[in-house]
Amino acid sequence: MKILFTCLLIFISVSIQSANAQGLREKIRERIKERLEKKQEEKPAPKTEIDGEAQIMKPGKYSLSFTHKGIMRMYQLHVPVKYNALTPSPLLVALHGGGGDMSYQSNDKYYKQISKSEELGFIVAFPNGYSKFNSGKFATWNAGKCCGDARDKNIDDVGFIKELVGRLTAQLNIDKNKVYATGMSNGAMMSYRLACELSDTFKGIAAVAGTDNTMDCSPKNPISILHIHALDDDHVLFNGGAGKGSRDKSKVTDFNSVPNSILKWVKSNGCNENPKRILEKKGAYCDVYLSCKKNTMVQLCVTETGAHSWPGGEKVRGSQSSSKAISANDITWDFFNQLR
Repeated sequence: MKILFTCLLIFISVSIQSANAQGLREKIRERIKERLEKKQEEKPAPKTEIDGEAQIMKPGKYSLSFTHKGIMRMYQLHVPVKYNALTPSPLLVALHGGGGDMSYQSNDKYYKQISKSEELGFIVAFPNGYSKFNSGKFATWNAGKCCGDARDKNIDDVGFIKELVGRLTAQLNIDKNKVYATGMSNGAMMSYRLACELSDTFKGIAAVAGTDNTMDCSPKNPISILHIHALDDDHVLFNGGAGKGSRDKSKVTDFNSVPNSILKWVKSNGCNENPKRILEKKGAYCDVYLSCKKNTMVQLCVTETGAHSWPGGEKVRGSQSSSKAISANDITWDFFNQLR
């Protein structure tokens, strides 16, 4: 009996120490986060390399900004070497994930969108979401039910992106029939909102690891939708809800499921509800819904693994590697190039 009592005391002591250690780790994390945020407040916004309304004639990477509804909005722009001012070019608007910024999305190590731009010759813009910091770090998009300050303050991100596309089409020779949007996580959710509200601007969207969480959706035109998602996503759960990896587990961020998001757009575009399997390989498959209004398409590509990541890229954080069964960039441009 004494031995049992002693063991119980030891167990309780170890448990308390473990709980204290966990609490200490949480405090350290919070302290580090506070210090990082304080540093971001002190950092100035990136310098604009050229006049925000000047014609852009040369290939290169530009850092630009303009004021929209009293808020300074920033974006990076990549013009590929293949760009010819006499030939209309496709434009891709690439939206970063929640808590990230334009520098993350434009980092070729993670998303490889600069490389794809150089390979195919399209122009890519990387807008920055709303941030309370001058640096633009820790930014979010107002995608409806998600996310963060952008949602809570009802930031006009749709208006910002519409003005951005308008400025770029004035500065560069853009093919207005080949303007697309893509995004990761909260950026993917924002691309769905663009499909709802700017279907007269965008030909199609490609959402990666983020579902349709719009509050209202009445698109003026049918619009093509591509969705890419991992079955084991631990942030935006495939079958709905916020997973253990999600930063925002509030009831308002009870994410819509992948199947419901797809079904919504299949019905909106008037597609045949029986999909066609167009890719099946180890670790991934793709289904497409055809016979939609105005030659639009809805396509779903699913990876078995990769969690909350960009297939074919490298994860910014987390232990599990992104899926290499497919490349999100290759799938996206194969899809966009079919649109008429």
